[in-house]
Amino acid sequence: MNPELPPVAPEVAAASVEALTSRLRKKLDAAIETYVAAPVTVEGAVRRVRCGEDAEVVLTPGPSGAVTNAGEAMCSCLLAPRCLHLAAVLGACPVADAQTAVAQEGDKSAEVESPTQDTVQAVVGVPGPDTPAPPPQTGPTDAQLIAARSLWAAAAAVLAAGVPAAGAVAQAEVLRASHTARLAGLHRAEAAALRVVRGLRGARSRHDGHRLADLVADLRELLLTTGLLAAADPAPALVGTARRSYRPEGALRVHGVCREPVISATGYGGVVTHVISDDGRWFTVADVKPGGPARARGAATATVALGSGSVDHAGLSRGGLLISGATLSSDGRLGAGKGVRATPVAGRSWTSGPLAALFARPLAEAVAARLGNAPVSDREGAERSAGELIGCDLVIVGVVEQQLLAQELTSGRPDPDGLLIRLLPANGHPDLAHTANLRRLASRPGLRLRVVGRLDPDRAATLRPLAVGPTPEPDETTATTLRLPAEWQGHADLGYDRIEGSHLPPADAVPETAGLPRVPSDPVTEAPLWRLRRLVEVAVSGGRRAAAEPARDGDRAGAVVALRRAGFRTAADLSHALAAEADRRGRDVFGRTQETDPDGYARAWLAAAVYLAGTERALVRATWEPPDAT
Repeated sequence: MNPELPPVAPEVAAASVEALTSRLRKKLDAAIETYVAAPVTVEGAVRRVRCGEDAEVVLTPGPSGAVTNAGEAMCSCLLAPRCLHLAAVLGACPVADAQTAVAQEGDKSAEVESPTQDTVQAVVGVPGPDTPAPPPQTGPTDAQLIAARSLWAAAAAVLAAGVPAAGAVAQAEVLRASHTARLAGLHRAEAAALRVVRGLRGARSRHDGHRLADLVADLRELLLTTGLLAAADPAPALVGTARRSYRPEGALRVHGVCREPVISATGYGGVVTHVISDDGRWFTVADVKPGGPARARGAATATVALGSGSVDHAGLSRGGLLISGATLSSDGRLGAGKGVRATPVAGRSWTSGPLAALFARPLAEAVAARLGNAPVSDREGAERSAGELIGCDLVIVGVVEQQLLAQELTSGRPDPDGLLIRLLPANGHPDLAHTANLRRLASRPGLRLRVVGRLDPDRAATLRPLAVGPTPEPDETTATTLRLPAEWQGHADLGYDRIEGSHLPPADAVPETAGLPRVPSDPVTEAPLWRLRRLVEVAVSGGRRAAAEPARDGDRAGAVVALRRAGFRTAADLSHALAAEADRRGRDVFGRTQETDPDGYARAWLAAAVYLAGTERALVRATWEPPDAT
């Protein structure tokens, strides 16, 4: 993807591919690679891409910053709009989020008044008081069943093809099916489909931010959701909710906690400020738009769009707001509609009010609640639960095998047998300060600090800090904690604020640690489950033929045998079944061998992927248990 190009709605990109002839479709992937690196001329909101001597593609995004209809993407060649230039340039653009066509990151939906009961009845045909009510819907509608089956088929085709063969045409099928899912109201399936397309593009372009594990998780989520929906599963969670559906919240008083920079692989950048209300509920105020790293840096001090006009994100993270007419989305994001008014108020420190309760909860208890709130089969729900911020008091132990270790403080004192955890940067982008700040903290073993961050659900006992502050210690021990500037008001945002040597206590004032312990065990990487994980990932990265290799060579690597000997019998059975199904062949009417229908292969892969994710989540959860509980 070219970050200088605007995001494009899925249906627009899919329509441009469908309009091509079969001859042009064969050239599409090569053309996209050419235009990804092509220079972009910027004229205000307009983007121009020169495609040879006689053609130029002009993109004119709408108010949302994305191309949301065919009229906003034009080509000057004679074949337009059914031309290779237009389809290739749109294929080089990032994929827009589902709700980009409806509203920007600020909440415009909050400006729409709620319809009355009579209006709803007239529009959707809800019966009045004298009309017998129809039986309630107990499962997906016919339109949702059709959309789910279409999206399953597109996802199964991508899985069978693998990353190398899942080019623009296969991605367009997924985008077209995702648009059908949106029209049918399948929000969870649509979101998963868009993530799969982004993951495929990142893998094919070898993007630095691409992780094969993320693509595997997204494809697992898509197949599982659409498979259950296609089977008429009535669970409401499978349908999901619109991400930008805001509801009235009324009056609200919030206190800033920290800022988090956002740099996405889709070309978006900005900041999210985390705030907490008097009753302990978490909310976010976001300013994320197309722009990448430059915008993430600039948004750190951008004005908060909540009606006050006088508070920026830096001030909000250390202050507070009294909001009237507040609106709230399903994921806890505060809206900025016309009726929202906000008045700046003094913030609270991390040692009083609702924030003090955040640090009073034992770390193991807080983590258990987040890792257990949502099933691993619901990736979006599981990530939302695991992404909730937690607070703890830690003492820096030191760096062991290139890992920064810290120990939980209990009642202000380190427990010799306390929980050891790893600290990793929340975002490793070189334009952000996370990595440099952790290196600075690692230089002072014995340093005590208060941390707000989120756990890493895929790694053993790992926390990714977003902000740090001094611990509330007695007067005689204040030299062992942070000494931050007064203007920082008690904490440092690790993505933006730079911790200097003067902010740390003198080296001779920090008590020596009792020797560096060994690195805590990591059952996720030490268990032989890596053999099943490798097969599941190879199936995505290499396609069906790559997954069939163990069956063709008689399991010479011994993966199935090793899993069975280690006690992972289910993993061994699933590994064998996946390889065997991948190698299954049928014959056409002329007797020639051909691959069988992809549905059976997709089900075998999905069973292995779901089992693997659930087992690894259980192993990660065990690493957060206190030593005396294991």
